[in-house]
Amino acid sequence: MRGAVIVCSALLLTACDVHFEGDVPAELASICQPVMFEDTPLTYCLAETIRHTIGTDLSPEETDSPYRSLRAYSREPRNAEHPVVFAMNAGMFDAEGQPIGYYVEDGQRLTVLNQNEGPGNFHLMPNGVFFGQANGPWRVLETDAFADQIEDRPDFATQSGPMLVINGELHPAFDPDGDSRKIRNAVGVDATGRAHFVMSEAPISFGKLARYYRDVLKVDNALFLDGSVSQIWDVPNERLDTGPDIGPLIVVRNRAEAEE
Repeated sequence: MRGAVIVCSALLLTACDVHFEGDVPAELASICQPVMFEDTPLTYCLAETIRHTIGTDLSPEETDSPYRSLRAYSREPRNAEHPVVFAMNAGMFDAEGQPIGYYVEDGQRLTVLNQNEGPGNFHLMPNGVFFGQANGPWRVLETDAFADQIEDRPDFATQSGPMLVINGELHPAFDPDGDSRKIRNAVGVDATGRAHFVMSEAPISFGKLARYYRDVLKVDNALFLDGSVSQIWDVPNERLDTGPDIGPLIVVRNRAEAEE
């Protein structure tokens, strides 16, 4: 892809959109759309098991060093054979970009489940795990429930925190619209198994983001992924966000049989 046109939105304080003037595969359709919730602009993206696969990705095959950006990931040669529809930063990470919580990629566990107490949003209990098989089912569970219920290793998993919605209830620490407002992204899975990804295009509180999942999307379990570094790669719409270094990624592709 060549001839990138960079557009920096006043709302996106930490990132710019990079719009490429290259070819997008004809079979790719965007899963994302702009929405408004209580005067806050959001990007909402929907993955469905009948059409899509979900996985995680951290680093190129030839190195253990994380990509650290969607731009770097967009150059990954594997994506030419299996084009990406959508990608988003996944769970939280350390200074080197390595996951600080449970992380599974292609069925390989790279980081164990983190049930430790500590500071920061990750440890605002309960936190949780987004996980599943590539073709589904996909799920979000709070961490203790995951530890108690899940015996088989999933194809992918990313742990972060806090949970936004737990069994249909807002996280107990949240106000309906608290004072802590940042660019944030999250994932939730509804009763039919669809994965709902949301990124705010303006600073948003935990409570408002959680209410969007519960009240609008009708999602009973939703997980905050990260804030301030939130970024999206929406390939069909030629949006490739840049910004601070990131860590692991959630990647959505078309199911092979859906393309036939």
